[in-house]
Amino acid sequence: MKRSVIQTENLQFYYDSHHALKNINLQFEEKQITALIGPSGCGKSTFLRIINRMNDLIPGVRAEGAVWIGEENILDSSIDPVELRKKVGMVFQHASVFPFSIYENIAYGPRIQGENNKKVLDEIVEMNLRAAALWDEVKDQLDKPAGGLSGGQQQRLTIARTLATKPEILLMDEPTSALDPISTGKVEELIKKLKEQYTIIIVTHNMQQAARISDFTAFFLNGEVKEYGPAANIFTSPAFPETKDYITGKFG
Repeated sequence: MKRSVIQTENLQFYYDSHHALKNINLQFEEKQITALIGPSGCGKSTFLRIINRMNDLIPGVRAEGAVWIGEENILDSSIDPVELRKKVGMVFQHASVFPFSIYENIAYGPRIQGENNKKVLDEIVEMNLRAAALWDEVKDQLDKPAGGLSGGQQQRLTIARTLATKPEILLMDEPTSALDPISTGKVEELIKKLKEQYTIIIVTHNMQQAARISDFTAFFLNGEVKEYGPAANIFTSPAFPETKDYITGKFG
């Protein structure tokens, strides 16, 4: 039986007086992919950003309850968000490559963490580009600007850059929504491969994608988790009519 890597207990979240998340109790298992689905504004991305404290950057927000990663409640004031983000990597909807070379995009994080040995950095760059299924496409142009890559390649590069800082958990906020179908397929195959090493939580509006790649699925509605369980159950025999209506496109 796989262990729970992340567990939330009675999690509440507020934007000033707006109660955005209500009594969230979820467990995320080690080396599994969990998809968060639900209509826009239901709290999926807010929840995702709580896990690496990205919401701290927004004035007037407040979280209550607990989010456990291992033995630590990451909402505790003693937790350093910068250290937390080394453990919890984040990939966003739009690829955000740095205005550097392909090589320096990957080497940037390790350099910030104090690694300056060229041989070690070379190994880190190759290892993580291979992990992101990008090495064979870019190995002869590592000194070229990352901005010259295609959209799908840029998204895989941002994934490689995230992996280079050695996270344990990967958060992905609609990582393929801006990509064409071929690039989407490559990123989906990459995500399925990465679960061999990482616990992955992905927000997606694409029901087919959620069904294809996730082991577990959580359906969010109006700031609450309406239904959570194995993806096969959610998509073939949902327990609630709202879940069925959403995944069959009747609203959302």
